Amino acid sequence: MPRDATPRRYLMCAPTHFRVTYSINPWMDPSKPVDLRLARTQWEDLRDRYRSLGHTVEELTPLPGLPDMVFAANGATVIDGRVLGAMFAHRERHAEAAAHREWFRSHGYGEFHEPAHVNEGEGDFAVTASFVLAGTGFRSSPLAHDEAQEFFGRPVIGLHLVDPRYYHLDTALCVLDDAADEIMYYPDAFSPGSRSVLARLFPDALIARKPDAAALGLNAVGDGLHVLLPQGATGLFGPLRDRGFEPVPMDLSELLKGGGSVKCCTQELRGA
Repeated sequence: MPRDATPRRYLMCAPTHFRVTYSINPWMDPSKPVDLRLARTQWEDLRDRYRSLGHTVEELTPLPGLPDMVFAANGATVIDGRVLGAMFAHRERHAEAAAHREWFRSHGYGEFHEPAHVNEGEGDFAVTASFVLAGTGFRSSPLAHDEAQEFFGRPVIGLHLVDPRYYHLDTALCVLDDAADEIMYYPDAFSPGSRSVLARLFPDALIARKPDAAALGLNAVGDGLHVLLPQGATGLFGPLRDRGFEPVPMDLSELLKGGGSVKCCTQELRGA
């Protein structure tokens, strides 16, 4: 089927203060040094690639003492110009929520909802044409799912994550085309019931295999045509092309040391 990219607006945050000095997910090992210069180069490559594809990238000012701010997807969820703020599970990231809140308020977003329950933004919320898919099990509270449904007025589908390596929904599932409810996901990251729900709602989904999931290949961003994804997820390139998508491999190996890749670095400003 013919596919078209639609222009997107993204929020990103440079890895100026990126470090791995603590471990709050299985990917983080403080004993492994981070090459900050390389991390910055890789992040700039991603930002510049978005712009070359016709997308707009806004930048959030990185703050000292918040090494994970580079993973901007976790700071909020934006749908139809309305913003559901984040509440982080780990104290190391708590202050990021306020930084995102101030950015949205200073950029004219009038509808900003302060969350009552833990949610880590687009880390655990994925938006399709019909649903908001919502992860839980390691970070976001299931109570945040009801909160999101009430705020956005869209049906929210709860999905339970069971493998700590896939601690956020965006490490196990990617929306390829939000206008057509097309996704790809790794079934073993989910509980049996959640796998059944995904199979029922998305019978034609692209199913990722273990090596590509382990390369964080699902931590990807689609614009309806291009799919920017980690370069190590080579097993996904062919299946994506077979469906008419254009895979765009990206090297974010330094940021992977913090447990994130393409999607983690990219918050979408929908309807902004």
